[in-house]
Amino acid sequence: MSGSGGYAARLSEYKNKGVVGLTEKFDNSRVLEAKLAKLHSLFVSSKSIVVLTGAGISTSAGIPDFRGPKGIWTLEEKEKNNLKKKRKGASETKSKKQKKSTNESAEFGSLVTVDDDTLSALSAHSALPTTTSSSSPPPPSPNLFQVVPPTPTHLALASLVKQNHISHIITQNVDGLHIRSGVPRSNLSILHGDCFTEKCELCSKEYFRDFDIGGVSFKLTGRHCEEPNCNGALRDTILDWEDELPEEDFALAEEKCEQADLVLALGTSLRIIPAGQLPLKAKKFVVVNLQVTPYDSKAELCIAAKVDEVMVDLCSGLGVKF
Repeated sequence: MSGSGGYAARLSEYKNKGVVGLTEKFDNSRVLEAKLAKLHSLFVSSKSIVVLTGAGISTSAGIPDFRGPKGIWTLEEKEKNNLKKKRKGASETKSKKQKKSTNESAEFGSLVTVDDDTLSALSAHSALPTTTSSSSPPPPSPNLFQVVPPTPTHLALASLVKQNHISHIITQNVDGLHIRSGVPRSNLSILHGDCFTEKCELCSKEYFRDFDIGGVSFKLTGRHCEEPNCNGALRDTILDWEDELPEEDFALAEEKCEQADLVLALGTSLRIIPAGQLPLKAKKFVVVNLQVTPYDSKAELCIAAKVDEVMVDLCSGLGVKF
């Protein structure tokens, strides 16, 4: 299964995916320099710092996001619009040809036939692709989750956690890169599941694999728990659209945000609820994202720059190596 496109193909059809195709903007170098200095000041003056991550922190690894110019949902919306146009064009062509054929039939008393052009148009119409679903996955991509290394942002965050600069990370991502980069599971709230994690339905022990588990909405994986006297069936952890968030992970995420002096929202448009509203629970929050979010006006600082660039600069100022 390939990248976030493969993950998206597993999800059930869901019409209301919200705003997509958001325009990217970049702060100019002078503005960015001033904002990075302010971020550093906010960071060092905060005792409890939490980070919320979205798909934007994984794009530099070749994994597409969802709402950006080339995001999964954006391209899906474009495909749907193109499909509507083609269907409309095919329908108009069919109507014109049928009208012409009917007129000719009435005049000459012959059987109505469909000419090659109309047949081609109708054939093209019937053969148009439908919205990608779990039963028809997209073509394989070279950017498989299991061969994608963590980005500089993932590595920076892992080092900041290990050195106690960051108390907790909350992620909406399913790519497993936070765990792969070395973030302890106890410092991580995974809200939407993980393509590499399967969980025992009896004792709740998690198993992080080096391969994509497959499945969605807690399907049986065919493996069993290895804990003594358990042998419970293992299930995937990926949420579908209507599934409830994992209770323990979300409760911990809320608690950490309520205790936080500062939340860094990295690479997320904050449009998936309730995760997108978590930063509002902290005393202050900073948004680092190339697209606008619904809460920019409430943020202490908004930085429009590549997340990797921001995190490399922050770690350099803190003397943190990764």
